[in-house]
Amino acid sequence: MRLIIPRACLPQPRGPSLARAARRWYAFQAPGGPVFQVFNPRTKWLQKERAATNVEQSREADYLKDEIARRVSERLLDIKRQFPRVLDLGANSCNIARALTQEIVDPDPSVPVMPPLSSKVGELVAVGSSEGLLYRDADLEFNNEIQLTRQVLREDETLPFEPESFDMVLSSMSMHWINDLPGVLAQINSVLKPDSPFIGAMLGGDTLFELRTSLQLAEQERRGGISPHVSPLADVRDVGGLLQKAGFTMLTVDVEDIVVDYPDMFALMEDLQAMGESNAVLGREMGPIGRDVLLAGNAIYKELHGNEDGTIPATFRIIHMIGWRVSEDQAKPLKRGSGQVNLKDILEQK
Repeated sequence: MRLIIPRACLPQPRGPSLARAARRWYAFQAPGGPVFQVFNPRTKWLQKERAATNVEQSREADYLKDEIARRVSERLLDIKRQFPRVLDLGANSCNIARALTQEIVDPDPSVPVMPPLSSKVGELVAVGSSEGLLYRDADLEFNNEIQLTRQVLREDETLPFEPESFDMVLSSMSMHWINDLPGVLAQINSVLKPDSPFIGAMLGGDTLFELRTSLQLAEQERRGGISPHVSPLADVRDVGGLLQKAGFTMLTVDVEDIVVDYPDMFALMEDLQAMGESNAVLGREMGPIGRDVLLAGNAIYKELHGNEDGTIPATFRIIHMIGWRVSEDQAKPLKRGSGQVNLKDILEQK
């Protein structure tokens, strides 16, 4: 697409230059597809800052982020190498740093004692846009067990780092709030050294489908219409394509569901607020949800999804992803037709 700027809008030459031939100037659209704004970054920043002000409640609600950070960190057990400089993108309250310093619960039977995973990391650079959340636990003991550097970003979608400056990039429970996910993945690929991994986990798919359906039915009943109260999330089928488009190779994408039981819907929503994980969709209805809608939603939640003991389940679908920056030293698949053994013959022997 090109935009023609009318000649009348251009500065008019003076004196003898008026005799020169008229020139046309053009403005061209920048390369790359347009970025659709789904989430409001300032709203999400405010939610995280408010969550960090209540330190005790915020720490109590970190059970989900701590668990997912532990599972992300455990992926390092399968990589037999050291990482001198690692980036923790969207670090929240440095959950990954805390997970790296913890004891390995299920060690390899052949190795009686396994050092914490922090021994594989030289320096961990934890970055995020919320200063309050990033420094919330700066006084805790785990800070002394790992070389940790905190850095506040102006925005989560721009990485101010030189190309090929990190040996690994980790990300846990933050990328589901990114508007330009393809662009951020491309930046991650750029800051990685060749043959270095990106390991991430984000909410996706049908996360909190119980809450979503209950509020929609309640609002339809009480108001005759619905509005978004749970943010839209990426689907697992799209993540592999986005990683490949960003230039990653040797991809691994898998999904797991973590189900947490709550006394009622109000306890779930209170914990989501304490996590800084409330809805941040652009164009959402401002102000609190009506009391009549909440009461109806809680009753519908228990009727449709409730457990026998009176509690309600909340499903968090976690999309795990691993991608490697391309390198000439990486193993490559053989050419088609170069195999010496027929798979059919092997299967017939069983």
